[in-house]
Amino acid sequence: MSFRGLCDADPLDTSVLVLQDRHRSHLVDTEHFQEVLHPRQQMRAFLGMWRMDPRIRPYVIRAGFYGIYRLGHVIIDWPLITSLVERWRPETHTFHLPVGEMTITLQDVAILIGLRIDGPVVTGTSVLDVAGLCVELLGVIPPDEALRGSAISIRWLCQQLSTPAPDADDVALHRSARGFILALMGSFLFADKKGVHVHLCFLSLLRDFTHTASYSWGGAVLAHTYRELCRASLDRRRGISGCITLIQLWSWERLHVGRPDFGRPAPYPAPPVPHAVRDDDADIVDGDVAEGVGDVLPVQQGVQPEGEPGPALPLGCRWRVPLTRVHNPSGVLLLYRDQLDAQTLNQVRWQPYIGELVDQLPDICLASQDIWRTMSPLVCFEVVEWHRPERVLRQFGMHQEIPPACSYEQQLHRVDARGRQQRDWSLYHATYIALWETRAGRIITSPPMVGLMDFHDPYMQWHRRITRRFMTPPLHRDDMRFHTTVGTTRVLVSLRLG
Repeated sequence: MSFRGLCDADPLDTSVLVLQDRHRSHLVDTEHFQEVLHPRQQMRAFLGMWRMDPRIRPYVIRAGFYGIYRLGHVIIDWPLITSLVERWRPETHTFHLPVGEMTITLQDVAILIGLRIDGPVVTGTSVLDVAGLCVELLGVIPPDEALRGSAISIRWLCQQLSTPAPDADDVALHRSARGFILALMGSFLFADKKGVHVHLCFLSLLRDFTHTASYSWGGAVLAHTYRELCRASLDRRRGISGCITLIQLWSWERLHVGRPDFGRPAPYPAPPVPHAVRDDDADIVDGDVAEGVGDVLPVQQGVQPEGEPGPALPLGCRWRVPLTRVHNPSGVLLLYRDQLDAQTLNQVRWQPYIGELVDQLPDICLASQDIWRTMSPLVCFEVVEWHRPERVLRQFGMHQEIPPACSYEQQLHRVDARGRQQRDWSLYHATYIALWETRAGRIITSPPMVGLMDFHDPYMQWHRRITRRFMTPPLHRDDMRFHTTVGTTRVLVSLRLG
């Protein structure tokens, strides 16, 4: 058996992580070891600008985006996101942890944020008649200063469409709802580097809300999230875009690191939460948890703030909690790295979505459960990323074998919308879209998981060879009161292997 030295962090077997020499994990061995990514997501600003008119609520519900709106602004723990990005691997689309691989799957998207996962892919053409499209679906023509290529300013949308006239007819309310959903996409679901513009290609899919609701928006959000994780893990980027809240909710549900120290939040449905306390490194100000839109907080499951019956809410709504230094030490990236380095199997919630937690969820959260385990490409216009549940079967209560090899399709990561404003992505990615359409034929299965996996299980032995197990340099000490335990952890692991 090959022996790994205590200071040798890189994989012994490089056949899987072929991009290790470009990976962000190398930063922890340099003077950049304390660099924290800044997630770029503008949900707070959006909620502050746009107070939902009660008259457009039925349209937002019909289109399938009301759960996202009620989720609202969840405070982002920047060091936690950074520590997860350091363990994300573009080759496998999974987080490489000491206990094995884990990832965000279609199951997590459906249950946490309540988006449809089964249905046609979110795609179409980027060849747009901007003026004609906006007049038809929004009733206004944006000026040049409100456009950036084929993307439109979210602030301008708010100024034009957030306050329908008192006597607005159905056409005007439809237009306001389209603007609201489009701004929600650009601020939260598909946020770009700045989160202040949203591409108008999404607007073309909001023509008929009933048809809009049939798309795999959950698959599109997951594809976009995978792409942003891949970019942030390889490049020397200072920020990360996309649906950052999804990453954090996934971590809080499944991992012990960074979770508010009261453990799980109150039993679902969640009670009203108090105003947050200002934290030096948090991305909110005092009172921001309840700021902007009185319709955001889930006071009672299935009840509107006005007391009217409303739709059930996705599970992620229960995590709208204050996040302060008392509950979650912010800015301690080194602490999070060390906790992940020392992670044990019994610290992972492999199946958090069980029992009473899911009994009251809306139907959309639990629909098409077989598709949770489809080995298929996820598509969102120019973005194509593979969904690989075969590598994380324990998250579905199944036994994990050594997964089959998966090739890293580097050409897919090179495809983006820059310089390709005039392209029909439904034709460009026709091969991958055809694979998604046969998703039901690629459902992975395995025998049930029995207990926790043994340290010497063949899968665990294989995993330790192909991954970088530890992030923190074993001899690292800084001027903080906290000192890492990674040196001790490495010694104990080496002795056990011996």
